[in-house]
Amino acid sequence: MNGLHDMGGMQCYGPVQPEADEPLFHAPWEKRALALTLAMGATGQWNIDMSRSARESLPPAVYMGSSYYEIWIRALEVLIRECGLVSEAELASGNAAGPGRALPRILQAGEVAAALARGSPTQREPRSPARFAPGDRVQARQMHPSGHTRLPRYVRGHTGTVQQVHGAHLFADTHSTGRLPPFDDTAHWLYTVVFDGRDLWGPQSEPGLQVSVDAWEPYLEPAT
Repeated sequence: MNGLHDMGGMQCYGPVQPEADEPLFHAPWEKRALALTLAMGATGQWNIDMSRSARESLPPAVYMGSSYYEIWIRALEVLIRECGLVSEAELASGNAAGPGRALPRILQAGEVAAALARGSPTQREPRSPARFAPGDRVQARQMHPSGHTRLPRYVRGHTGTVQQVHGAHLFADTHSTGRLPPFDDTAHWLYTVVFDGRDLWGPQSEPGLQVSVDAWEPYLEPAT
């Protein structure tokens, strides 16, 4: 899906302006937004790629008009509504209309640190040999999928060099599909591919700039 979130290299947005000494949170409610997102994700009703897809699928005006954690909350509203955990009326009023639905997993306060340290490993046993090896020249496919993808638009159609092979990992494009567990567990080989900045941005690119992208095997083909 070519969403507005994938704006790397797009015109008219200006340069990235890092905030000096940026705090972790700009307001107390942002901490709650993060906590709610993590707690609800731990219930197992959706996975991390579905969360990313929900954020990136927000209407352009909503996405551009929202801060970082506002985007998280808007996406969380989409997910809990689609899973039948809340109604439109409850979202509008901010009040539950009745008892909540029982969930198979609830993240307890004492489990948070261990859960964050453990994460959600995505590596799986490969079902076939890796197609590429470090040093191989590969081309990112020129693709415009209708659903979620992790291949940035600015590298599509460009040629890079495989730097590292990471093993087989859950494929985000299919892991994000569906709305109820069990989720698609298709895994593909994952590579770090390095692109020359001049190939991506032209002669105005900063000298010596390289861009590293982690790309699954279905995103790549041998360079011609």
